[in-house]
Amino acid sequence: MAGKIKKMIDTIISTRAQGDPVLEKTIKTKLVLKGINPDSYGPSSPDDPAVIEKLTAIARDFNVNLKI
Repeated sequence: MAGKIKKMIDTIISTRAQGDPVLEKTIKTKLVLKGINPDSYGPSSPDDPAVIEKLTAIARDFNVNLKI
């Protein structure tokens, strides 16, 4: 199922930022600092288990529930 990483990134950003564009940019920056570049993944990006595991850990750190 391609695109799972993109959905996870979008969920993390939208949950944490709650519609605030400044917070969205901040969350994207934090993801980049943690090794995930949100702009590198799209709906057709292949699902890499290592990246999915990393995003799961990041979501846990950010207190975001990923139900995808």
